[in-house]
Amino acid sequence: MRSPIDPLDPLSPSDPFDPFTSAVELAAAIRRKEVSPVEVADCCLERMDQLDPRLNAFCHRADDDVRKAASAAADAVVRAPSPEDLPPFHGVPLPIKDLLDVAGWPTTHGSAAAGRAPAAASDPVVQRFADAGFILLGKTTTSEFGALPFTENEALGISRNPWDPDRTPGGSSSGAGAAVAAGMAPIAHAEDGGGSIRIPASCNGLVGLKPTRGLVTNATVSVEGLGTSGVLTRTVADTAAALDVLARHDPAAWWSPPTPHRSFATAMRTDMPTGLRIGVLTDSPIDGIHVHPACTEAVTVTLRALESAGHDIVDTRLPLPPTDELVAAFTTIWNVGGSGVVLADPDRVEPHNRALRDAARAIDSWSYAEGVRKTQQLSRRIVEGFLAGFDLLVTPTMACLPPLVGAWRAGADADPLMALRNSYPMGVFTSVFNVTGQPAISLPIHHDDATGLPVGIQVVAAPWREDLLLQVSRTLELAHPWTDRRPPVG
Repeated sequence: MRSPIDPLDPLSPSDPFDPFTSAVELAAAIRRKEVSPVEVADCCLERMDQLDPRLNAFCHRADDDVRKAASAAADAVVRAPSPEDLPPFHGVPLPIKDLLDVAGWPTTHGSAAAGRAPAAASDPVVQRFADAGFILLGKTTTSEFGALPFTENEALGISRNPWDPDRTPGGSSSGAGAAVAAGMAPIAHAEDGGGSIRIPASCNGLVGLKPTRGLVTNATVSVEGLGTSGVLTRTVADTAAALDVLARHDPAAWWSPPTPHRSFATAMRTDMPTGLRIGVLTDSPIDGIHVHPACTEAVTVTLRALESAGHDIVDTRLPLPPTDELVAAFTTIWNVGGSGVVLADPDRVEPHNRALRDAARAIDSWSYAEGVRKTQQLSRRIVEGFLAGFDLLVTPTMACLPPLVGAWRAGADADPLMALRNSYPMGVFTSVFNVTGQPAISLPIHHDDATGLPVGIQVVAAPWREDLLLQVSRTLELAHPWTDRRPPVG
């Protein structure tokens, strides 16, 4: 497996090792013997020691495993006949979100109700990372079963945002976002079933791509195709190169497309067509949700950059269904699909998830099948409207700034499902495209002047057009560079 991931700005031998160096640059520097995998791993572990007590990004550490893997990777660099014989991300550390199995490590799913037995085998996504040369750095925190866009639970505690530790780093890939933003890891695995890659990308000033439904295969299909694996990174180049690792044909999967004929890293560097039709959505898809002015301003900044690049902003509206239809379509599948985790102690499930599991048990098989059918019809209607009106759609990633820790609790003691409803502003723009399965990316285009917090925008493309999405993302990255921004914690 090869991927053209040579960096745009390689490290020189005289440069000190920077913990915010991109994964692509680190991989190239390791191949050129400018930095050792042992140095990189030690730096990550030291920063975890220093920063994680405050941020709580990691829920499982295996430092001895990391050091052994780094030492073996360093030996392999010395023995390799040529740098090209090494896998593309040889020696680069990457943590795994604690929803996927890693052989020999426990998988808690963010729940005190789950067991702690070591997993017998690794998920195929984890194996692809390992085959690409990544060193598995540990496991990152998640909300229980990945159901909420923040991590504040009994099992794993509270994960915090490096830009403001009084706020959430988003979720459910909470630890992944905090780890990359704070320089504890150059890249992190994440999963997205309603926005869980894109939301922490926005909260932490990162790049987060949710691939097209089915492009990346896990051991099992996640909640009827709503969920998918991906990564959180600091650069578009890292995202493209990591997608080359993940988007591989899996002959054992329920279904899996062929491996793309052209690498995403190559596609990203290809000139983007001009005159693209750019749609805009800044009104909440769910009635009654206010969109923060900084979020709409981020869209305005993005549209100016795209107009300057020769694209056309169109006023065609995306044909979204009424709020009740959209929410019903998502929650029927979400409730049932999220109830499949085998529990060691069901009495310790968090109240909101207990309510969701109770609701799932009340859905008979006919109603579930009907819900899936209606969701597929709704998805087709939205995608057909998208294809007729746009090449790309720009929205805020979230309708709000990263909420304060504990903000979700309002009313949740009386009604546990208020925890979910209170989080709607975080996922209102993202979850639509889990239903449609379209690729969507969050980019850290903007910062709120009043708070200094990062504000992401979401760009959505037609299914299977990750190439176009990465091209426009690279254009925006060049127009509004963000990689020099560093959070106060880190």
